[in-house]
Amino acid sequence: MFLRRMFHKMMQSYRKMGIRMMISISFTAVTVTGMFLLCGMLFLRFSNATRILQQDTNQRMIEQVNQQMDSYLRNIMQLSDTIYYRVLKNTDFSVSLPTEQLELLYEEKRSDLVSISVFDEDGALVSAAPVYSLKEDVSPERQLWFIQAMNQIENQHFSTPYVQNLFNYGSEHKWVISVSRYVELNYAGETRRGVLLIDLSFSGLGQICRNAELPGGGYFYITNRQGEIIYHPEQQLIYSGISQGNILEEIPETDGIEQVQIDGVPYQAVIKTVGYTGWKLVSLIPMKNLANDIDYYRWFGIALLLFIVFLLTFVNMHLSEHISRPLSRLNQAVNEFGAGKENVEFSEEGCIEVQQLAHSLQTMVSTLRHLMDDIIQQEQSKRRLEMEVLQSQINPHFLYNTLDSVIWLTEIERYQDATRMVSALGKLFRISLSRGKIVIPLKDELEHARHYSTIQAIRYKDRFETRISAEPDTENLYTLCLLYTSPSPRDSS
Repeated sequence: MFLRRMFHKMMQSYRKMGIRMMISISFTAVTVTGMFLLCGMLFLRFSNATRILQQDTNQRMIEQVNQQMDSYLRNIMQLSDTIYYRVLKNTDFSVSLPTEQLELLYEEKRSDLVSISVFDEDGALVSAAPVYSLKEDVSPERQLWFIQAMNQIENQHFSTPYVQNLFNYGSEHKWVISVSRYVELNYAGETRRGVLLIDLSFSGLGQICRNAELPGGGYFYITNRQGEIIYHPEQQLIYSGISQGNILEEIPETDGIEQVQIDGVPYQAVIKTVGYTGWKLVSLIPMKNLANDIDYYRWFGIALLLFIVFLLTFVNMHLSEHISRPLSRLNQAVNEFGAGKENVEFSEEGCIEVQQLAHSLQTMVSTLRHLMDDIIQQEQSKRRLEMEVLQSQINPHFLYNTLDSVIWLTEIERYQDATRMVSALGKLFRISLSRGKIVIPLKDELEHARHYSTIQAIRYKDRFETRISAEPDTENLYTLCLLYTSPSPRDSS
């Protein structure tokens, strides 16, 4: 009910508006509604395109990191093959050790390596580069990398990062990733089993991930098939128990993009498997950071929309004024004509329909004026005829009485009075005729009254007295000839 009343009031206010305001509001409402719908569709389309672009960017980034890491690990595996097939296979360990060759290969890859070492099947150190002494309390044959190499002789095995505890590095603690493989050692034609161990510097692998910067505060981390962390930007804190790190509890088997939540915080996760090792390279980007770009464009779009709405409102106001101005002028001219103003002009401007309307109104007004003039002329002619009829009825009676008086004066030999009466009668009718004019000067009408008084004074001698006077400067004014209503200032009988 409330909405209906509000709508009813709005419609009433709308009906009371002028045409200019009505056109302006209508145009503005239509354009603003269209702009909101258009901007809404464009924003949704742009948001989807932005999300797809972000996903493509993240996928390209993780693909790039994966290619770098795959290249890095393949170089290490090629180094392992080179050591085994070109050095160890061609060395008779009963005669000499391949220490010099291992030193050369180590120096070539010094930035990526910590050490290269060869162990026999009992865990005894055969050769190493650089040359370090084994710690007394270590048993290489009991370590995981050694056991895996001996049990799975066809593969190369990559360990998780750990602090190398085989050699005496003094006070230095080296974080390494061990690559181990089964090898066969030649002792004077006798083949003995052994293990080749290459310790990679953990910083080399971490540098690859650190060099790739993800947008929105994202980061990479790497786990093996068992979910153990290979690399994480907070790896030291995770190992020390200070931080748990934001990692997935369960990584999907297939590569792709996932929307995940970690501790209630939504993330976009991109997962990629690293070649031979089967490691999982994972990029995590907080969704709120990805939405920041969309929010920026959203507010930019809102500001742009408001500017366009303001601009359209301004344009609509001027456009409505341009359209309604001729109609307003026509309305003003019609009101002036209705108020009785003469010589009202209807300007023929604006669009063709308004021009035709103005022309029609001008023609109608012109026709009305002609009709009114005809009616006035007809009324004047009618009044004139009525007065003439009245005159024709009155004048003979007055003339008969006057002539009868002249005859009577002549019979009693009052010739002077008879002469005066005839002279006054002639002057009276000369003024009364006035060349057919209805309106005559006041001085002529006063003279008309004097002659009439002269006649009556002779007829009714000593029975009345007349006095005729006029205000100064009034004799040149005009008045109606009284003869048209009465032969004298009073009705005679």
